[in-house]
Amino acid sequence: MPTAALVLYPEALATSVTLPAEILHAAAQMSQSRRGLGISATVQLVGVNGEHFVTLDSGLSLALDGDLSTLKNCDLLILPAIWRHPRRVLQNARRWLPRIKELHAQGSTVCSVGTASALLAETGLLDHRPATTHWHDFDRFERHYPAVDLKRRHLITQSQRLYCVGSVNSIGDFMVHFVEQWYGERIARAVEAQFSPEARQSFETAAFLQESSGAHHDAVIREAQDHMQLHPGDVHSLASLAARGGLSVRSFGRRFHKATGETPMRYLLNLRIREARALLQHSDLALADVAWRCGFSSPSRFSQAFRSATDLSPRAFREAVRGKRFGAATSTTASQTTEA
Repeated sequence: MPTAALVLYPEALATSVTLPAEILHAAAQMSQSRRGLGISATVQLVGVNGEHFVTLDSGLSLALDGDLSTLKNCDLLILPAIWRHPRRVLQNARRWLPRIKELHAQGSTVCSVGTASALLAETGLLDHRPATTHWHDFDRFERHYPAVDLKRRHLITQSQRLYCVGSVNSIGDFMVHFVEQWYGERIARAVEAQFSPEARQSFETAAFLQESSGAHHDAVIREAQDHMQLHPGDVHSLASLAARGGLSVRSFGRRFHKATGETPMRYLLNLRIREARALLQHSDLALADVAWRCGFSSPSRFSQAFRSATDLSPRAFREAVRGKRFGAATSTTASQTTEA
């Protein structure tokens, strides 16, 4: 069961608190409704001064479930975005920041949102590691934390169990990634469609990942991955991929799984689904042409695979990400105006 805790201080932006909590609860509910006995989730709001509630600068009051000082191990600890300059939060955080280090050492994944990356940097955990922050704080952050490898061009950074996201939107992308780790791709895609129907960049596209599925040292497997990424629509088989690397099918499959954590055919299917998502969003190709370009033998097989991965048909996905419903309503209104 995944457990998450969000640290609350008055300067926290409520949206960076409520969005992660709602995404995780939604994933748990979907898991339980689809599997009967699914995976529940626990989300706690914790304070830093022993209080029972926190009134945010926005005027919103939130009840707390406990205090950071007494928090037990959790899977995910989130430092919410700070409204405006983080100076006041930093001044008041000296006494409780060591607890962040302790929880990380005990196995918690820690994620900072926006300018809260300064809190994570103050702990020293980000020294000589990649990090990002809100774009408005780039210069100040770089001056104050020269030992941190600031990634100005990335919305999300990852190093071991330390994540930084640059904005409230990016915490949504990160949470979908976190959900996928716990609940699998189908529920992650369903949650993404529910909370982010405009289909922002994938986590892998937006993030600087110090450790990723491609970060291994097996050159033969890396070459096979590159070949599939360049030619997702080609006909591939275990035998043909193994032959390219001069391996037997058995050895190739074993080495591929060891390097990537996936079977070659599952890796290829995921590539094809990602390519299909991009084509559905950004092109006007017919669904049959999308299926063909992505390597599916028929539109029906494509539709079945796409629905299995995303819980949406290709047509429904295209309508959602391209705003067809809104566009249709706009066109209708425009025609009525013209007729009038």
